[in-house]
Amino acid sequence: MPFAAIDRRRFHYQDTGGPGPVVVLSHGNLMDHSMWQAQVAALRDEFRCISWDGRLHGRTEDDGAPHDYWDSARDLLALLDHLGVEQAALVGHSQGGFLSLRAALLAPGRVRALALVDSAAVAWPTPALAQMALVAEGFRAGGPEAVAPELLGLLLGPRDRHPDLHRTWLAGWQRQPRERLATAVGVLMGVDDLAARLSEISAPALVIHGEADQPVPLDLGAMMGEVLPGARPLVTIPGAGHTPPLTHPEPVNLALTAFLHSHAHPTADAAG
Repeated sequence: MPFAAIDRRRFHYQDTGGPGPVVVLSHGNLMDHSMWQAQVAALRDEFRCISWDGRLHGRTEDDGAPHDYWDSARDLLALLDHLGVEQAALVGHSQGGFLSLRAALLAPGRVRALALVDSAAVAWPTPALAQMALVAEGFRAGGPEAVAPELLGLLLGPRDRHPDLHRTWLAGWQRQPRERLATAVGVLMGVDDLAARLSEISAPALVIHGEADQPVPLDLGAMMGEVLPGARPLVTIPGAGHTPPLTHPEPVNLALTAFLHSHAHPTADAAG
């Protein structure tokens, strides 16, 4: 089980290895590296795929303290250093997109391409913050069972449509301490607004978004696609909610593979 020791933390990651261009896949809030299994399977013949668990998630070992997504972006860049990787394409779902955008601002020369799945570049409106506060308190007071029926529905769609996914991710939450889950939601609530800085990110970019996403509505993804200078046409996944890499892997894989084939290789024209 590979770990990278970075600043008194041990980050768990999976690395397919090989000589291909590097693609780093960063998971959403309350998820972990395993959410990308279908994408890694589709990409690994052409790319070296690195998926990892961020602070407060999965098997990564940390102090449980709050942080922000600039810290997470630095974690990602430090993981690249640990693995001896100079440049990579970054793929991020939801909070994974938050940290990938910030990595592109902190170290633009290290980001060959950027794919953002059901993510955003703005701070949360007040109603969303109030809902997240209830989720955090639900984890803290009642554990995963207290929040799972509603929250998993928001993340994965109806239970009767994706029963195996609901069971898998509830079991994953049950393996985590309640306070860790609550703190992770608190970090999500603190995301700062990047909308005014998107024009600084010149890397080729792809925005993929579930048509029926409730936590991060489609118009927030569309806004990034309009403002990012290197953005390709928005890819909308019909019928998908917040986590199409899990619920609708085939169209996500199709869009990602085509984009990365064109823009993740060293010979790709970064100007598009």
